[in-house]
Amino acid sequence: MHAQAVILDRPERLGLADLALDAPGPSDATVEVAWSGISTGTERLLWSGRMPDFPGMGYPLVPGYESVGIVVEAGPESGRRVGETVFVPGARCFGPVRGLFGGAASHLVSAGHRLRPIPDCLGERGILLALAATARHALEGSAAEGRQLVVGHGVLGRLLARLMRVSGLDPVVWERDPARRGHEDYPVIDPSQDDTRYARIIDASGDAGLLDTLIARLQPGGEVVLAGFYEAPLAFAFPPAFLREARIRVAAQWQPHDLDAVAALAGTGALSLDRLVTHRRPAAGAPDAYRKAFGDPDCLKMILDWRAQP
Repeated sequence: MHAQAVILDRPERLGLADLALDAPGPSDATVEVAWSGISTGTERLLWSGRMPDFPGMGYPLVPGYESVGIVVEAGPESGRRVGETVFVPGARCFGPVRGLFGGAASHLVSAGHRLRPIPDCLGERGILLALAATARHALEGSAAEGRQLVVGHGVLGRLLARLMRVSGLDPVVWERDPARRGHEDYPVIDPSQDDTRYARIIDASGDAGLLDTLIARLQPGGEVVLAGFYEAPLAFAFPPAFLREARIRVAAQWQPHDLDAVAALAGTGALSLDRLVTHRRPAAGAPDAYRKAFGDPDCLKMILDWRAQP
């Protein structure tokens, strides 16, 4: 079986290619993809060639870890059934072509246990579950007490703030770009307008140069959570961190229980995924879609629509 897939031959050279899929085994399922999302964090670094050394890194590669589709084949040991709507967190099914993260394709083969059934009502918004799970994982690692700050009002920052609101917290969000402040049920302000000290600061900006600024805004014993992906080395001045007895925590990859939790919240409407997908392109327009996603500040989340692909 073959699939149309986004393939990144080398930095800034991206297109569609017809790739052979690995044959599924008894524990695998084959998914016909409807939508895949474009990440402006890790995928931007892959596209630009600035991705730090990372397991599985190399070109050519198939990017993408935000896909939603329908199971069209299910092995007897896969635990899946034909017709299920599932979220696919990437796949390695393209033979010699690296799947990092391997989700941007018309069809995917994956171990059934990696696929997560999701409510049909989510539709294209289901691709946002990876970022929602990332946000939940960042929040879960520490106690939610005291004043809370989120840095950056992109999709991850918005999901962090929305999950905090679901938990009964009242976060503040910093965003320098006026166009990205939007109208939410929590304050989104320019950092220059804020002199508050916070118990927990969660950085969703990916800006490696912000650490000293964030430490300076901590309450004694406060915590900075690094929820972005950072291409540059991180460093901080020790005396301010020492005086505050600051804690710095890295939030790593989300776990399956995070994905299950946010899928349940989104399915019931407790966690809104509305107003986050701002741009859509047919998969045939992938080169333009990636440039738009990475170059247009008005683009929060770009989706590729695979439904018209052969």
